[in-house]
Amino acid sequence: MLTVRPFRADDLDALYRISLATGLAGDDASHLYADPKLIGHIYSAPYALLEPDLAFVVEDQDGVAGFAVGTADTIAWEDRLERLWWPSLREQYALLPQSDPASRSDDQRRIAMIHRPAPTPAAVSSGFPAHLHLNLLPRLRGRGMGARLLHHWLAALGRHGAKATHVAVNRANSRALQFWNRMGFRDLPLESLPEGRTIWMGRPSAGRACKE
Repeated sequence: MLTVRPFRADDLDALYRISLATGLAGDDASHLYADPKLIGHIYSAPYALLEPDLAFVVEDQDGVAGFAVGTADTIAWEDRLERLWWPSLREQYALLPQSDPASRSDDQRRIAMIHRPAPTPAAVSSGFPAHLHLNLLPRLRGRGMGARLLHHWLAALGRHGAKATHVAVNRANSRALQFWNRMGFRDLPLESLPEGRTIWMGRPSAGRACKE
């Protein structure tokens, strides 16, 4: 039995675990991090705690194995993080002196993101104001649960009035790129977008997610 339901406070540890278990371009990143919570601090926990009406999990007989979290207004969200989320984490994690990015550990790279988060390009957030993160453990993949989670998330988003949604996908995560394409997301061919590891994809928020 697979169940999609709204996030509950006691799901938070599972979100942290899933974030780490899918943090290496969709694969397990646990061997890369000394602090297992760093990825979740950035990509799942703040959404679940600060935007719980747009946070869903999928649960099987072994527990929570996937989530979809996000926000309807990316610009307002980034401001909200600056006020309500990053300050306590910046006290917890000291920013080390600047060094060659290639020599940083994965922990150091994530800590730098906490202290100096890169804003979403204006060309993306203005045309596609909502965004989300959707992660599934391997045992749920290929069973249609990604599409089902996305459908629940988009239905909840509809109550916020956001007309279009974007995702930021690691260029190395071919499985995720294929998934988002199947879900109706398309590359955003905007000349002002920076080159790099992130591929920005968007779609109208209305309409049902395609079948996985």
